Amino acid sequence: MTFPPLNRHQVREKALQAIFQLKFNDELERDEAIHAAILSEWEDAEPGELPDEPYLSSLVHGVLDNQEAINETIRPYLKNWTLERLPKTDSIILQLAVYEMCFAENTDVPQRVALNEAIELAKEYCDEKSRKFINGVLSNLMNTQE
Repeated sequence: MTFPPLNRHQVREKALQAIFQLKFNDELERDEAIHAAILSEWEDAEPGELPDEPYLSSLVHGVLDNQEAINETIRPYLKNWTLERLPKTDSIILQLAVYEMCFAENTDVPQRVALNEAIELAKEYCDEKSRKFINGVLSNLMNTQE
């Protein structure tokens, strides 16, 4: 049985899940977390049947490899907050969006799309305050980039 590739929103959601797992399990390897995130979409799949998702790997590795620079990009836009005080889900969503907006090479993702995708993830995984906060941080960042 073959499975269809994930759409970009699903890939971002799986990247959020993989990075979240990695933040709380030091023994977990990146590729294991990515595999587990994909497997959660198709629980009855055999490992060899899962689709290859290069954009998912690119997002997870890109965020983790550039984490310090991404965090430094985010910090000036956190009014009265620090990254350390934010809920983990909020900070990971911000990191994913900032990676796509500022750090991803050879990407066809406009900044507005990265912002909208972050808001959609926040709607699914965060509360209303977090969604508004993420929107504000990313909107202010995007406005200074234009």
